[in-house]
Amino acid sequence: MKRGNFHIALFSATGMLVLILDGKTALHGAITGMDLCIRTLIPSLFPFFVLSILLTGALSGQPLKWLQPIGTITGIPKGAESLLAVSILGGYPVGAQSISLLHQQGQIDSSQAMRLLAFCNNAGPAFIFGVLGTMFTDRKTVWLLWFIHIFSAFFVGAVLPKNQTTEIVQPIIRQIRITDALAQALKTMSLVCGWVICIKIILVFTELWFLRFLPASMQIAISGITELSNGCLRLPELECEGLRFLNASFFLSFGGLCVTLQTASVAEGISMKFYFPGKMLQCCISILLSCVFQFSFPPASRCNCPGVVLLSASAAIFLISFFRYSK
Repeated sequence: MKRGNFHIALFSATGMLVLILDGKTALHGAITGMDLCIRTLIPSLFPFFVLSILLTGALSGQPLKWLQPIGTITGIPKGAESLLAVSILGGYPVGAQSISLLHQQGQIDSSQAMRLLAFCNNAGPAFIFGVLGTMFTDRKTVWLLWFIHIFSAFFVGAVLPKNQTTEIVQPIIRQIRITDALAQALKTMSLVCGWVICIKIILVFTELWFLRFLPASMQIAISGITELSNGCLRLPELECEGLRFLNASFFLSFGGLCVTLQTASVAEGISMKFYFPGKMLQCCISILLSCVFQFSFPPASRCNCPGVVLLSASAAIFLISFFRYSK
């Protein structure tokens, strides 16, 4: 047996044993994950899945003049500017789904798709304002979070090495029907919910065996890194509003392990080479901007974190150098 298959078999057997010995905890995790999908993810994401497929299909190959300046800065292929709108408004992983659609239709090549995946897959306003809207005393703070999130994504696009080819995206071969969009959206939604339920089960066991012995701030950080929604919903446990602001900015930019797996599932056939480094750079820029904008908060609400600033700046410089010298 190959080493990789052996590890998969060992992990699967261990997981099955855990489910048999403590099925109650697994059931609780699955129910919680399904509840999250039904109450939050499906209502907020499914309409965007359908509309983004229709939008991408309708606008592909047609240059959008009002988005061309940003497209030029970020290296979006001419005729694919609609991806910018989808990446801003759609939410995870709608952007990745749209990139995959263009790649499957042969309108962008593999290198272009790999590059776009690093910055055209972001949290949407439906999630940001719906989940985080009540967690800050000033409603403008949520608008600030959205601005930081989008600006840092576009910054990554500007830094990434540009493709040598600047070919215009070819017109679509056939018109996408609403029935096709609905079928594809259902498939994507099932993948998203499947990963959310699996990760939630793992997270419940992790909380039972390990996380509950850690400080609340570390529990929230690990939860957000693992699954975006769960981490954001626990932010009110942090008393300092500045610390909530920094954590929210980081969670939104990274998206969490669950979003990464969702992205890999919908972006079938596209290399993830730049995805994780791109998300890390986006996180660094988001944290640095969040630290700067904290000065607009009342002094009592600010979070003093010079170590985080230094680490984020150092990591950003390293990642920018990595992209500059990447072939």
